[in-house]
Amino acid sequence: MSSTATAKKQPSSGPVLDWTAGHGPVTGALSATTGAFAIATTGAATAMPPAWALAVGAAGALGHTVVGLRVRNAGRTLATRAASWLVGAGWTTWAMTHGPLTWAALGSLATVGVGIGAAARSSALFEEAREEEAIAAERRLVAAELSAERRAIATEWVDRIQRVCSLTVRVLGVEMWETGTGFSLDAELPPGGATYAKIASESARLSADARLPHGCNAIASPGIHQGRVIIDVTTVNVLEEERTYPTDYGPLSVHTGIPWGYRTNAENILAYLREQCALVVGPTGSGKTNMVHAILAGFARAEDVLTWVIDLNAGSAGLPWVLPALNGQIQTGDGKPVRPGVDWLAGTFDEAMLMLETAVKVAKQRKMGYQDLLSKANTDLLPISSRIPQIMLVIDEGAEILASADRQMRKMAEKILEVIRIARAMGLRTVLTALGATGSVLGNLMIRREAKVRVALTGGETEGMDLSKMFPGTRGLRVDQAPYKGSGFMGTPESPAALFKAWRILPNQIRDITAATSERHPVLDDVSVKAAGPAYARRWDTDRTAWMREQAPGNDTDAGGYGPASGLKLSALNEGVGQASPEDEMLARFRAEIDAEFATAPDPHAPTEQAPSAAPGGLNLSALREEQQDNSAQQAALALLLAAGTDGTGASAIARALADEYGTTRQTVVGWLKTWVSDGTAVRVGEGTKARYVHHRHTPGPPPGQ
Repeated sequence: MSSTATAKKQPSSGPVLDWTAGHGPVTGALSATTGAFAIATTGAATAMPPAWALAVGAAGALGHTVVGLRVRNAGRTLATRAASWLVGAGWTTWAMTHGPLTWAALGSLATVGVGIGAAARSSALFEEAREEEAIAAERRLVAAELSAERRAIATEWVDRIQRVCSLTVRVLGVEMWETGTGFSLDAELPPGGATYAKIASESARLSADARLPHGCNAIASPGIHQGRVIIDVTTVNVLEEERTYPTDYGPLSVHTGIPWGYRTNAENILAYLREQCALVVGPTGSGKTNMVHAILAGFARAEDVLTWVIDLNAGSAGLPWVLPALNGQIQTGDGKPVRPGVDWLAGTFDEAMLMLETAVKVAKQRKMGYQDLLSKANTDLLPISSRIPQIMLVIDEGAEILASADRQMRKMAEKILEVIRIARAMGLRTVLTALGATGSVLGNLMIRREAKVRVALTGGETEGMDLSKMFPGTRGLRVDQAPYKGSGFMGTPESPAALFKAWRILPNQIRDITAATSERHPVLDDVSVKAAGPAYARRWDTDRTAWMREQAPGNDTDAGGYGPASGLKLSALNEGVGQASPEDEMLARFRAEIDAEFATAPDPHAPTEQAPSAAPGGLNLSALREEQQDNSAQQAALALLLAAGTDGTGASAIARALADEYGTTRQTVVGWLKTWVSDGTAVRVGEGTKARYVHHRHTPGPPPGQ
């Protein structure tokens, strides 16, 4: 047989013995009797003194008694073990004297073994019962103490509710929160038609009467039926401290809920958005932008969600999730390129409209393309999974778009409402944000009906925060209950409106989440890709993402943040010599005329030593120079307006062109434009943030003054 064959021995099929296991009643008795028989046989054959066996038995009995006392065994157990040693030693002594191989010796040994086994089993059962009784007694003691605490709490709150609300309730249960931040009372209302609303309306008075810390409240909600009430009492203000977004970036699903923050009992609150839309309101400084990033983080972690973001404020909400990946600034652990944290980002009006039109096409195509799947699943809701992901449209300040009177914004609002109206079953839902909970924001019936997941970040702000409109039917909510940044109220169909706080998500966490979830993002299904077409396939093309890399100080938009200026292109002013455009030539001609008319005006950017010094005690003409300088800038602005042609231009574009030479601000240019409109030199086209200004020479009608 070779060495290889020897090494590969087949395992035996016999019983496997665990030599490390302790003895039970049977194995212990067998071990004792076989040991006694072996000693007796050996002692009889070698003429061993019989008294030695008796001495060994006595020593064994004494040792087990000492050990048993140390571990606090029962007296019955101590007696059983000591007797087993002494009986075994006595039989061994007798067998060594009279011979261990007689039938009398063997029969008596078997009897001794059975007796030892029975006694060991009896003592083991007694010890188990004794231990269980000790544990049960300890539990009863703890329960008694806890029950006493609960009874005291119940009695205290029964008196308090009677004193404050004039209701005599019966507390049926007190549940202490595992987080240690409060407790819940399950109470039965008195007969006579009393409702939980009576207690809910007195939340502030109950909290004050209980002397709860600031930020802690007693909130009443419906019980198991209309005659019961649940009162949640917070005793520790968890909203005061700032908690960063959890570092566990594990997978999530739209079906199991996306965590958006935590309640006053420190438990996470989940948003279920398979069929619901969401509305997040919060004034400036309340932490709304941070909340949006926390929402995007949850969507990025989901395995069955693709996120499309619209932010007409230069795309600021989505840029931290996109630019590091597009610029190659982060990589996965194995060096692979990282996908952006959001699937599509629109920061301009045109890109946003393209995204919304694509969303409508996807919803309609899914309705047609998945009829067989819906039939097989016997449902009218598209089964969302990683193969057919849900599309979440996050629209920053989208509620303001719906309420805007601007023509372009109204077109966008129509598309947003169309997505909300037709795409629920096909897995397209929206998250809209707004600056306040006002009638204009919540006046749209579609928003009130579809956006059942609602968040109101207050940060202590009272203006424009009508919580009764945001959470109709919920009483006892006050803005002063959530004075901390990132705190407010959140309500879902599964969880009534109550205090909560959003996690603080740091910029480095956004990068970490983008890298950690890159390979988890699903891809758009084939049916939706067919409907989306090139608009979706080329969303990351250089020309479509150029605006993301051009965000620099001074690169404002003439649309008040709603898109790039579409009027006069002034980039040629910064190009090299020999690239002169008609606008350059006209501007140069106007500057020449200005210099000819104001020849004595010094160059404001000339070195100090070139400026003429004023004679001591002479006339100070600095004010005249400033007036001449302002007139020069105004004439240059008029030249730019004329050069803009029929497309016109805006105040921001003119201000940028004149800033380097004249230091002109946008506010100054706005004043000039208003004057020119009033005297007929210019004509205003459009309303609101999309207003443009056109020189009268490029508009039909008589010249000014006629």
